[in-house]
Order: sequence, then C-alpha cells, then structure tokens
Amino acid sequence: MSEQKTPPEGMGERDVVELLMAQHRRIKEMFNEVEQASPADRGEAFTRLVRILAVHETAEEEIVHPFSRNKIENGDRVVDDRLAEEHRAKLLLQELDQAGPSAPDFMERLRQLRTAVEAHADSEEQYEFGELRAKTTESERHMLAVGVKAAEALAPTHPHPGVETATKNVLVGTPFAMMDRARDVIRQTLKRKG
Repeated sequence: MSEQKTPPEGMGERDVVELLMAQHRRIKEMFNEVEQASPADRGEAFTRLVRILAVHETAEEEIVHPFSRNKIENGDRVVDDRLAEEHRAKLLLQELDQAGPSAPDFMERLRQLRTAVEAHADSEEQYEFGELRAKTTESERHMLAVGVKAAEALAPTHPHPGVETATKNVLVGTPFAMMDRARDVIRQTLKRKG
C-alpha cells in the first residue's frame, strides 16, 4: 500500500478516498499485529483482521465500486479487475478463517493473503481512488463516505467469496451479516466459559 499523507483532522470522515486509504493503512498495521502476536494472542488479533477485511470489502462493493463504474474512465474494466482481486483475497481469507491460527501453515498462508490484499489496495489507490478524487466533487466524496460507513455497520464480519457485487451484497449480505454476528457472539461466549 502506498504511503500517503495523513488527511487534516476529521477529513477522513468526510472524504471517501481518505477514509478508505486510512482503512488500508489500518489493515496493514493489523497484519503486523497478527504476525507479531504470540501464539496465545494470535487468534484474537486474526479475528479483528478478518472482521475489518470483510467489512471494508463489503462497503467498497456496495458503495464505491458501483459509483466508480459510472463515474471514472473505463470504470467497468477498473472495477471488474478490483472485484477479481477481491474474490481471490476472500477465498484465501475464508480458508485461513476456517483453518484458524493454529493451523501448521497459518503464517505462510497469512503472508500470501497479505501480499494479495496489499497488491489489491495498491491497485485500488492507483486505478480507482485517484480517478474518483479527480472526477468527483467534495460533496460526492462526502456522500460516499457516509454510504461506506452505513454499509460497514451492516456488513458481514466474515468473508463470503462470490458476493462481490452490490446486488449480491444487498440480496444476501444482510442475512450473512446477521449469521456472522450471531456466530461471533457464540464464539465469544464459548471463549469466556472455556
């Protein structure tokens, strides 16, 4: 992920590009946390990473990519390429999530996931976000940031490969989100009792 200047205080809350780039930086930090965590703490750090990746990608798929298709030059091609990258990363993330951090090849597969996610983020920043910034008004970017935050509040907390379009996210995203959140509560309850 390319290094970007930190936006002025509060700007990330009003500009979708700044908001998403700040999330990219946070995701990179979270990969570091998982990689550096002790085996005992790795599961909790990985759970946080899974959640932010799933929520972040869902919001992009529901709000940002459909807008980009219509707003930026070669929008269909740019978005289709990003969706293909997202699908591959979701498959890796789902496999890791199901195997868990105690799997013998977890760290190797985590590095593969990190490479895929960071390449995807770099591509978004280079091919999509720059164009969005150039072709939109401040008001449009603010509207998109509000939409991203709303989508994140309702997004599934685990990866669901094959749900990379806004239509599929709307049709199946809410049931997935409800199931994921229920599963998260059950896991937390079992951990506390164990």
